[in-house]
Formats: sequence, C-alpha cells, structure tokens
Amino acid sequence: MVMAESDSELSRGDAAPDFELPGADGETYALDDFDAGALLVAFTCNHCPYAEAKVDLLNDVADEYDDCAVVGINPNDAEAYPDDSFAEMRRRVESGEIAYDAYLRDESQDVARAYGAVCTPDPFLFGDADGTYRLAYHGRLDDALDPDSEPEEYYVYDAVEAVLAGEEVSHEDRPSRGCSIKWRE
Repeated sequence: MVMAESDSELSRGDAAPDFELPGADGETYALDDFDAGALLVAFTCNHCPYAEAKVDLLNDVADEYDDCAVVGINPNDAEAYPDDSFAEMRRRVESGEIAYDAYLRDESQDVARAYGAVCTPDPFLFGDADGTYRLAYHGRLDDALDPDSEPEEYYVYDAVEAVLAGEEVSHEDRPSRGCSIKWRE
C-alpha cells in the first residue's frame, strides 16, 4: 500500500470531464445520465483500507440527499489487485455493501487521468450550473486522516448542502488521503 494525497489540476468552476463507463449493476453510465443538483464523483476501490473506511459515509450521502448523485469509479489495475475486479465490484453492489447511485469501472484508466485522480478515495463534488456540472469542492470527505480514526467533522455534508443551496463551498479544498491509484504499466 502506497499512501498518496490528491492533487488534481481541476479547479473550482471547471466542468466535469465526460465519461461513459460500465456500472456494477449491468448498466452503462455517462456523465449526462445523472440529473441532480450535485454530483459527487469519488475515485475509489475495493481493497484500500482508506477507501473501505469511507464506504458507509458515501452510502449515507447517497441515501440522505435525493438531489445529490454519488458515483464511485474504480480505476485500479484489477490484474495486479484482484479484489478490485469488476466481478468483486458487482458482488459488493448486489450484496448491498455498496449503495451509491452508481459504481463504475474505469478499465482504461482514462477517466481517472482526465480528473487528475491520484488516490482512493479521491472525491470531486460538482454542482449543476445551467446543465453543466462544475467543480465546487475537491478534497477530503471528513477529518479522519487514517482508516482507523473516527471523524469529528464531515466536510462532505457541508459541501453538498452548500452546493444544493446554490452557495459557494466554504471549506478550502483539502487533499484527500488514501492508497495510490494502481496504474497499469
């Protein structure tokens, strides 16, 4: 496990890079398929303890906010990390362990590169600005920096509520921390 911190070239106000990826539920999803006031795209995976520690929080955000779509995208090299395989993603969705609006497979890793994702989890929160999702917050979901730490402050709730209210996110972008994305050679 190599720990990394997020450092995307996307800035607040930038449009979300487009994607079309297969979902663990058997459907294919494109950016335009999500019709919500807020879109939380979290690059994540199945095997990283940092990502595992945020599954329940991402499920809660997906459940709590009807107007916020939560999309997990797994870009990891599944040959080197079999726990990140599409079959394992499907198992976790079918079991209910992962209950995001969509859990997508970025086999080519092109989407992760387009977003500048570097770790799991690496969350990007976008707000709908006249039909275009624009980056409102990129950073940690909460203040727990280690997988075993209990959060005391949840940045994601404040950020989602600000976006849904049409306001600027008051939190500064704080680098997310997690396992480095497992890039193919």
